[in-house]
Amino acid sequence: MARAKESHSTVDPAALHTTAENLRVLLGKLRRRLREEAHLGDFTPSQVQVLLLLEREGPATVSALARVQGMRPQSMGETLSVLKAAGLVSGAPDPHDGRQTVLSVTPAFRKKIKANRTAREDWLFHAMQTRFSAREQQQLSVGVELLQRLVDE
Repeated sequence: MARAKESHSTVDPAALHTTAENLRVLLGKLRRRLREEAHLGDFTPSQVQVLLLLEREGPATVSALARVQGMRPQSMGETLSVLKAAGLVSGAPDPHDGRQTVLSVTPAFRKKIKANRTAREDWLFHAMQTRFSAREQQQLSVGVELLQRLVDE
């Protein structure tokens, strides 16, 4: 549901720019803090990106993953071999082209990512519950709604 546009000239542009900068820095800190709560293991950022891509977008070939990540297929193959060895990715013959392998995340990865998301959400819930008053928690809810509008198109 779209909201009616309100006047956008009520805040000093310099103050709004400072708020934008502070929000960017704050979100980076929050992302790092949530990452600390997740225990994905000692995987590189590119390995984690591939896992999350497969989880979000579904099965894909090495070539498709390499294209999306801007990597050479050989480099993607190296990334995937580590993930396969860890039991987080498995491959099956492509039903349309038997020469290729379609890769997907394993049930073990899905279980691990669910546990990690739960740990991050639990930390965030506990932090909000213990550090903010009831009124501040309500304000935070409104702030989250505003941020959602910021990213929704």
